[in-house]
Amino acid sequence: MITIKEMADIIGVSPTTVSNVIHGRVKETSKEMIEKVNKVIEEYNYIPNMSARTLSQNSSRIIGVVLKYQLIKGKNIMQDPFNSEILGSIEKNISEAGYYMMFYSSGKADDVLHLTATWNVDGLIVIGAHAKDCQKIVKHTNKPVIFIDCYFYNDGIEYVNIGLDDKKCAYKMTQYLIEEGHKNIAFLADNCIGVDEERFRGYAEGLQENGLLFKERNYINLDSDLIPLKDNLKQIYRRRKEFTALFCASDYYAMEVVNYLMDNKINVPDDISVVGFDDNILGSNMRPRLTTIRQNPTLKGKIAVKCLMRLIRKQPLKKKNIRLSGQLIIRDTVRKIE
Repeated sequence: MITIKEMADIIGVSPTTVSNVIHGRVKETSKEMIEKVNKVIEEYNYIPNMSARTLSQNSSRIIGVVLKYQLIKGKNIMQDPFNSEILGSIEKNISEAGYYMMFYSSGKADDVLHLTATWNVDGLIVIGAHAKDCQKIVKHTNKPVIFIDCYFYNDGIEYVNIGLDDKKCAYKMTQYLIEEGHKNIAFLADNCIGVDEERFRGYAEGLQENGLLFKERNYINLDSDLIPLKDNLKQIYRRRKEFTALFCASDYYAMEVVNYLMDNKINVPDDISVVGFDDNILGSNMRPRLTTIRQNPTLKGKIAVKCLMRLIRKQPLKKKNIRLSGQLIIRDTVRKIE
């Protein structure tokens, strides 16, 4: 591979001039000289040494992207279309900004801080972390951090977060089910922290405002260390006559539930209604088509990268807590009860 010195000899200038053009320091370089250097770079397919560039600019050009994920046994994180879509959007926008994405999946704040220090990332995007981890990350790193789908302690720290009005959207779905005649509605999730907690609160508020009593046993934990998903699906099957509708905190789980019920001769929605949350690509393709809440992971990723780039450039943000709206999508998995 050609070196900077060899390119300088070909053009007849100093290696410093070539290096300045490669690294964008061109205030005192003529347009003609920039064109000459770029022509040689293209002709010889010169690839800059990123390690040297990092040292010279004190910038890695790396954005760390961390996904906090409740791992479903036997699955990987990319099998949830929501994760695939939001990470694809983040990578696309990071690349367009001239940076590189380093992806990491972890549930521990210490792992995130280790990543930040080891790779000298220029910024962080953290998805779905718990409040205590968000607090620790902000307190122990001096890098710009953008959070997606996080909820925080009231601790006086100014977090930058791109999220959804989860509680309002869940309330909207619960209200819809009640208007369709459903009074015995179960809520299904794999935790009650952060996003899922807000969705549960919206569900519970919807019941309360319509004079319906929430029963603790109507919260069904779909996957835990003690009871795996397949056993909880069996529990739903056994208890199916207790409910007229099942409100799943994600489309992923809604599809698992629908498939299990249909495989066991329980018709959706004639025997029981099922709704989800996210409106990922599979929800509209499954049969029956899933009634759900639509959100926009692609837009979340785009806004997160845009905000992070402003922080890296030390530019102010007009808004630091962005809550996008969701849309009720009515399809085929809810039966109206007269």
